[in-house]
Amino acid sequence: MSASGKAMAMVGTRLEDDQIKVLEENFTKVSKHPDETTLMLIAAECGLSEEETAKWFRMRNAQWRKAEGLPAELGSVKD
Repeated sequence: MSASGKAMAMVGTRLEDDQIKVLEENFTKVSKHPDETTLMLIAAECGLSEEETAKWFRMRNAQWRKAEGLPAELGSVKD
């Protein structure tokens, strides 16, 4: 399963390919930790709730940190 496929399964709801594309683009190009306003805009663009979008970012961040060899929780190490 690809990284985006895993991220898709993490949300608990089936995401469409275009939703995943928008989420992944924002994750890689905009911010791994979007502020409230950015999160709201991403959620609106994807047609998801802000809570679903925030959950996707939390899970995707944990996945990214694990792939980088970092602890899954933000703030576990001094950056």
